[in-house]
Amino acid sequence: MAFKAFSDYLLLEKNYSELTLKAYLNDLEEFQRFVVSEFETKTINDVNYQQIRSWIVSLVESGITNRSINRKVSSLNTYYKFLLKVKDIEVNPLNKHKALKVNKKVQVPFSESEMKTVLEELNTLKDFEGLRNRLIIELFYATGIRRIELVQLKLNDVDLSNKTLKVLGKRNKERYIPLIDTVVGTIKDYIIERNRLETITDHEYLFLTKKGVKIYETLVYRIINDYFSKVSAKVKRSPHILRHSFATHLLNQGANLNAVKELLGHSSLAATQVYTHNSIAELKKVYSNAHPRSKK
Repeated sequence: MAFKAFSDYLLLEKNYSELTLKAYLNDLEEFQRFVVSEFETKTINDVNYQQIRSWIVSLVESGITNRSINRKVSSLNTYYKFLLKVKDIEVNPLNKHKALKVNKKVQVPFSESEMKTVLEELNTLKDFEGLRNRLIIELFYATGIRRIELVQLKLNDVDLSNKTLKVLGKRNKERYIPLIDTVVGTIKDYIIERNRLETITDHEYLFLTKKGVKIYETLVYRIINDYFSKVSAKVKRSPHILRHSFATHLLNQGANLNAVKELLGHSSLAATQVYTHNSIAELKKVYSNAHPRSKK
């Protein structure tokens, strides 16, 4: 079954990325195969909730996590909402569905001392790869951008005179993030070394490999993991933890939650509030140490 109209809707009206679109279509096609096999139904437009429930049960029995199952069902729900919108169906079969319970993951940010140690080590690096890696880590920590946003940065997204960075976020939403002076200085140093590369294929992109092609996501992950494995015993050492550290450290220093939301490119405060638990822990510690009636 073709999902062309739905695909166009997500891409053109909702501004979903190609990767997100592919994930949605994969989920729909997987469900389509299930109903054809189990119920000999040729279209998923006419299924009832019990049939969807059978699919969910089969996913649980196959060992897929509740989080992944909820994502798949969310794709299906978006599809049925689209069918309602274009009046192809009268009732969404997932109307009364409740998501499976998921244990909330507590992301532990890097401490300020861990960040300081890594940044001090990076300050000694002056060659192309050293400066590039230093800038990657400085940008993550100074702006809170996502890994894919960093990979897609172009040279003309950096405005050194105004000290701002243009970032293309989810659903192609642009935001501008201020750059602190230390990061501006590192960008200038990196660009000098970047221009000395023997060959450059992807001229427009900011971050390149030594071969002059655009950097890729797995390399960015490896860079972060390599540097932070030397100073941190945390199990997870990823670009997302740096984003988490950026938000947590800002909130610890009293930054406004709405301002952090805008910097992170979140569409709602609910997404930003996941970063506040560490800030509350920090507040409790300060309060406990400072209040006259607290038991020290």
